[in-house]
Amino acid sequence: MSFDYSKLRGRIVEKYGTQGAFARALGVSERTVSLKLNNRIFFSQDEINRSLFLLGINVNDVTAYFFNEKVQ
Repeated sequence: MSFDYSKLRGRIVEKYGTQGAFARALGVSERTVSLKLNNRIFFSQDEINRSLFLLGINVNDVTAYFFNEKVQ
């Protein structure tokens, strides 16, 4: 299963400017964020919760940012 993280990517750029800056705030490497956004590895529940806080995303919008399935 693949997820469409385009909305999340946009929010990262809007709030942090780069994936690298967001990765540092999240406490992971830039490569880890890249792998997650490219559906190579999954976000953990803790990373999702921390991302919501860091990006100012309402918990009610979690599906739109993290669980929007990619259309094949």
